[in-house]
Amino acid sequence: MGRRIIQQKRGHGAPQYRVAEKGKIAPVAYPFQNIGETQSAYVMDILHERGRSAPLAQLVMNDNRVFYVPAVDGMRVGEHIEIGYDASVKRGNILPLSRIPEGTIICNIEKNFGDGGKLVRASGSSAILFSHTPEGAVVKMPSGKTMILNENCRAMIGVIAGGGRLEKPFLKAGAKYHALKGKGKVFPRVRAVAMAAVHHPHGGGRHAHKAPKSVSRYAPPGSKVGHIAPRRTGRKAKARRETLS
Repeated sequence: MGRRIIQQKRGHGAPQYRVAEKGKIAPVAYPFQNIGETQSAYVMDILHERGRSAPLAQLVMNDNRVFYVPAVDGMRVGEHIEIGYDASVKRGNILPLSRIPEGTIICNIEKNFGDGGKLVRASGSSAILFSHTPEGAVVKMPSGKTMILNENCRAMIGVIAGGGRLEKPFLKAGAKYHALKGKGKVFPRVRAVAMAAVHHPHGGGRHAHKAPKSVSRYAPPGSKVGHIAPRRTGRKAKARRETLS
């Protein structure tokens, strides 16, 4: 079978393939509160967390509870925000979807009430509250896909800060390495067909030629790379996936 390939090494979960704990600040989530309750908080600090694309806002509530959320564009230290049912619809405030007007730009949306915010958290991203229906709130995601969410789910008004982050290129390979290291990703990444046969199932041969990417679901772990048990591959398969989504 040859050497243990990179997929097997990563699946083993050794420390060099995990996301580093150093540089992490705290879990990012809305505080727990009862439906219908309204509280206020102020921005203590704007921080950077390793491996996270958007800056974090450290918020302190009136009862001295501290929590962290992705900062929205324009948020500043010392600013006061409102959290809850009767909060006003302005940038940075956190409200249930039922209290947000249609057409409002929102971010950091809860997928299920009380989960603290799971959707639209990347830098520069935002969604639009499309409409309110009997089934729930219809939210148009950055991808263009629409989701129907519970009206009690909370969201933050505004756009996540850090937009335009990708406009500046990585000028050095070392900068790219450290940026991806914080996310537990491998860099540099060598093409499998460029490897020797001992390093990867797609390697070997007189030149880096295209190898079949489909492999049986029952193949041994050392050869299970590429498309695992696909129904079909190619342009038609991609177009079908886009149509279904």
